[in-house]
Amino acid sequence: MTTAVTERPSAKKHRKPTGLFIPELVFFEPEALKYPKGERIMEWVKAQNIPYRMTTSHNRITNLPGETELEQYKIAKRTLVVGIRKTLTFDQSKPSADYAIPIATGCMGHCHYCYLQTTLGAKPYIRVYVNTGDVIDAAKKYIEERAPEITSFEAACTSDPLGLEHITGSLAELITFIADEPLGRLRFVTKYQHVEPLLHLKHNGHTRIRFSVNADYVIRNFEPATARFEERIEAAGQIARAGYSLGFIIAPIIWHEGWQEGYAELLAKLAQTLPPETGKGLTFEMIQHRFTKTAKTVIEKRYPKSKLEMDIEKRKKKWGRWGQHKYVYPDEQQTALREFITERIFEHFPEAGIDYFT
Repeated sequence: MTTAVTERPSAKKHRKPTGLFIPELVFFEPEALKYPKGERIMEWVKAQNIPYRMTTSHNRITNLPGETELEQYKIAKRTLVVGIRKTLTFDQSKPSADYAIPIATGCMGHCHYCYLQTTLGAKPYIRVYVNTGDVIDAAKKYIEERAPEITSFEAACTSDPLGLEHITGSLAELITFIADEPLGRLRFVTKYQHVEPLLHLKHNGHTRIRFSVNADYVIRNFEPATARFEERIEAAGQIARAGYSLGFIIAPIIWHEGWQEGYAELLAKLAQTLPPETGKGLTFEMIQHRFTKTAKTVIEKRYPKSKLEMDIEKRKKKWGRWGQHKYVYPDEQQTALREFITERIFEHFPEAGIDYFT
């Protein structure tokens, strides 16, 4: 089945590239400065003339500037906290991977629908951890315990680590570590395009880099402070040419007026833009939009003008993993979304695989 795609007016040419994240305020745990990475980040902060303060714990940042709760939230999203990761027991990360590998928490993006709105609660500031060596040692133990099975790690469960790579270098450390682990695999997803630090690393095909993509309507209305679609796809091409395994996450899939045209256009653009070598081994993951009552309350407070549809009466109630009901699309809508997008994927990428629809 082939769907005609209506051409839309082209976006403005020569738009300014999405810039690197530069925090407006940085907090350091004193112990973090005893690590080489902590020292390097402090040098970078001073070179950027960014104000910084000390804190006893990366989990307790108080007295952020801002007159209102909303102002404090916006400032928190521009605040970086540099600390030590003390919990080295990894959470499970199904269906993406076996475990989440913790190198950062929090994100500079303002995606209205993001589950981090509720999982991070009152701590929306961005935390990075300087003891990457300890995290890597813990990952090695997980690999050894599960041998001879392959153990996979997801590095983007609680953050978008690529958006922080110019500050931390943590992804490069994980990629080079996992390259030498026959039974280890690394995965992460991003909405940013700054892949240059990763292009020349030794990876041995053990890392899959995925880009979050969506219909134009979703990106325009619900993903402020992220890279444009065209920037993400250009970066995906660079990743493919560097020999990495490549994937795309279409998430959240949102039922909206013109959704069929929007998702057909998305897949057609991917096929037109990506280099030919990306077809084989390419993977897709599909996640429908869902929310909890808590998320609905938080999102409506933080993004009061959002067009995000969260009408409980239009949704199906489903028991969530974290002890709350979540609201997904009714079965009929889920089926329509899954079947339509699946057909478009295989129309353009017949050799690709679909990991899951959830």
